[in-house]
Amino acid sequence: MLKFIRTLITFWSRRISPRLETLIGAIGIAGLAICLLLIWALAKLSGEVLERESFAFDTSFLLWLHQFANPILDNVMITITLLGNPIVVIPVAIVTLGILGWSRQRSPALMFAIACLGGTILNTGLKLVFTKPRPQLWHRLIVETSYSYPSGHALGSMVLYGMIAYLLAQRYPKLARIIYLVAAGLILTICFSRLYLGVHWPTDIMAGLGIGLLWLVTCITMLKLQNLREKSNEN
Repeated sequence: MLKFIRTLITFWSRRISPRLETLIGAIGIAGLAICLLLIWALAKLSGEVLERESFAFDTSFLLWLHQFANPILDNVMITITLLGNPIVVIPVAIVTLGILGWSRQRSPALMFAIACLGGTILNTGLKLVFTKPRPQLWHRLIVETSYSYPSGHALGSMVLYGMIAYLLAQRYPKLARIIYLVAAGLILTICFSRLYLGVHWPTDIMAGLGIGLLWLVTCITMLKLQNLREKSNEN
């Protein structure tokens, strides 16, 4: 028994501890704690969705929000929601990838591609797993045929615009706060447009933002670790 404990301690100190220290250095203790809490919350919410549990505030919030609908807001929200549609998202991703490739930023370009591809796979796969119907509370101004949970606009916007914001903030650190504020405002506005248009439940948006944030943090952490590895190799 004593020999087993010693072996376990040796394995931890040589294999696990260095990697854990590097991970904590890249993401921070607070960031790691937030991610773990977010995973717990998403697991709880997703479990209830799988069991077909209904959330009273989902319906009440959408009905409350719909009372403010008017033709001007309708047009504004239809325009805003396009910023999370493939017709806009795909060209933005391609242009960003092209700029990174042209400037020979191989690691950021690769991680940006992984982030976008992974976000797409997560969105498509999770919708097929949960098969949650979209709201049918009033006549909708836009037609959506896919499932509701999680929100693809929330997830995709978080990953795409969040990753772009991170890359810009790394290049222009003095403007980092403004860049992150603009990105956060854009993401939240897109999410709000989905609720206003009645194509998503609030829980869909929360799940999409949470899953998107987790994937975004994962990709940024992998990029940081890659940068640390490249610097250590140079030294």
